[in-house]
Amino acid sequence: MKVKFCGLTREEDIEYANELMPEYIGFVFWEKSSRNITPEKAKDLRGELHPDIKAVGVFVNEDMENVLELYKQGIIDVAQLHGNEDDIYIKKLQKQGVPIIKTYKIKSKDDLKLAADSIADYILLDAGMGQGKTFNWDLLETFNRKYFLAGGLDTENITEVVERIKPYAVDVSSGIEVGGKKNQLKMREFMKAVRGQ
Repeated sequence: MKVKFCGLTREEDIEYANELMPEYIGFVFWEKSSRNITPEKAKDLRGELHPDIKAVGVFVNEDMENVLELYKQGIIDVAQLHGNEDDIYIKKLQKQGVPIIKTYKIKSKDDLKLAADSIADYILLDAGMGQGKTFNWDLLETFNRKYFLAGGLDTENITEVVERIKPYAVDVSSGIEVGGKKNQLKMREFMKAVRGQ
């Protein structure tokens, strides 16, 4: 199972990630987020990131040119879209070589149908906009598309996810924080629960 540590903002966050080697880390480029980061800061942090870890840019209705610029500069490897981006927007980015993770808020089976039909390279299933809440995982029992699972994941519930839900990847942010900052011990515990190391 793949792991994404999202919302990294500090050099020590990158150090922790390099030690634990998740497949993905996330930089949030959305001004309303407490984890918002500037392209300049993300570039600096990306320079410190282990080359085997993919950097994901998290966006909400961002100007496509800004997303492309970050990709072309090698600051991000993947674009994660949380807004109302439509298929035209996604296709244009894909034509430029940008892999896309499209986020879907899951409240019912209908939401899962939308997610299953997405043209995005990957889909991410969440309860909301990074609010640290889970949704009803029972809905996923018959869902057969690969997905990133997000929303309220932490060291307490990740074992159930690993054993029962078995998503393609898990995406965690607030669940590995103390006082709004990434915490090395929590990150290590989370990774241990996923990888069994």
